[in-house]
Amino acid sequence: MNRLIKFSAILLLGVTWRAGAEGNSNFEILASLDRGPGNVTVTQEGHVIMSLHQFYAPEFSVVEMQSNHALTPFPSPASSAFASRSALKLDSVLGIRSDKNGVVWMLDNGMRGKSTPKLVGWNVRTDQLHRVIYLPPPVTGEHAFVNDFAVDLRHQRIFISDPAGGSDAALIVIDLATGAARRVLQGHSSVLPENVDLIIDGKPIQVREASGRLVRPHIGVNPITEDLNNEWVYYGPMHGHSLYRIKAADLADENLDAKTLASRVERYSDKPISDGITIDERNNIYLGELAENAIGVILADRTYRRLAQCPRLSWVDSFSFGPEGRLYAVVNRLC
Repeated sequence: MNRLIKFSAILLLGVTWRAGAEGNSNFEILASLDRGPGNVTVTQEGHVIMSLHQFYAPEFSVVEMQSNHALTPFPSPASSAFASRSALKLDSVLGIRSDKNGVVWMLDNGMRGKSTPKLVGWNVRTDQLHRVIYLPPPVTGEHAFVNDFAVDLRHQRIFISDPAGGSDAALIVIDLATGAARRVLQGHSSVLPENVDLIIDGKPIQVREASGRLVRPHIGVNPITEDLNNEWVYYGPMHGHSLYRIKAADLADENLDAKTLASRVERYSDKPISDGITIDERNNIYLGELAENAIGVILADRTYRRLAQCPRLSWVDSFSFGPEGRLYAVVNRLC
């Protein structure tokens, strides 16, 4: 992917839309950044916290956006727990989510420093470290790229998407009670990339391999979210036109064998090539339509509607609902 150095109008889109509304939604640019964001989460207290995309080699992996739009390191280096815990050394965070207990979960893929991937939870209410869960082999393999996730406090699980190298894509299930992690659905059709190219503004997205050869990447499971009742987990390959779902209770059930678990997967709907997704209380699923510089929604009746389209919406990566009901999104212009 072509990596830009300069950014304008990157964060933060405030998208306003309600089911049943006619026409496209409006969005506003809430802040423009000089650093490329990765994913965003907004806590119940209104803290806007985002990862900075590792493609751009940021000084800090995670930051908080202040009311004046300044970006400050998160957690704050002034926190005593931060200063004293080597586990809080964040290498390459992309996925970031907050839960109703005030814990901001940060998924560190460890790819910049070649460190063991880990999930770090920081409590913004107590300003203290909540949890560190490491994800060593065989939960993560040679091609692991732990990317996004959903937090399920009802089942005490975290569900992670790992597109890995394509053929070894899988979901990872973490038991929050024990910290144990399992790799599931590896190689299942619902996590594998489809043979479709991402074409933006008439040009196929390509990356250059170490050999110098240009290839068109096909990335497996990436977008993942869970409904607010913690019943269904929705996910799919980034390079793919299908969204799938499986019951959270089935993913959480360690007694289901691989074949039985695979039989519980349902194809839910069509989708465009997309990165991060989120869901509202009416089970509308929001996503970035990468090929069209757009934001869209899969409605509860499983039909797709484009909400907004604009050149400024170049690679809408991640979404989060704020406590006021506003939908926040980041645009990081990865190509």
